[in-house]
Amino acid sequence: MEPAVYSKNNNKLQWIEGFASIMDDKFRIPGTSYRFGLDPILNFIPGLGAVSGFAISGGLLLTMAKHGASGKVLTLMVINIVLDAVIGAIPVLGWIFDFAYKANTRNIKLLKDHYEEGKHPGSGKNLVAIIIIVLILLSVFILFLIWQLIEWVIGLF
Repeated sequence: MEPAVYSKNNNKLQWIEGFASIMDDKFRIPGTSYRFGLDPILNFIPGLGAVSGFAISGGLLLTMAKHGASGKVLTLMVINIVLDAVIGAIPVLGWIFDFAYKANTRNIKLLKDHYEEGKHPGSGKNLVAIIIIVLILLSVFILFLIWQLIEWVIGLF
């Protein structure tokens, strides 16, 4: 199956760009050129915001995969989504990060680069291995911090 060609005239993929715009840059702060979308707003709702933003980004990723994005492009997109979800889940810091990072817009740029300029061809297996290693190390670190917090709380009593 031939990969789809991305263009403004391609209705199959044009909706993805519109949806990414709603999530990342639909609104403008009056008097400035700064734009933001629903993603950082949703993250003000504890739990639900992070999950909904992650689910929407995941849905966009699956659609891009269905339309022929390469393994490397998909891997880079997953990195954007995971980074947005993990850092975005941290209160205050995550909220600030979500207003600046705009993972969906970054993923649309990757998609355009792939289709229009032929960038990012090939497999993303090496990146996947690195991501898995980093996530394992991050998980161990978080578990260590949780253990330390539990010991500290128990020590208070």
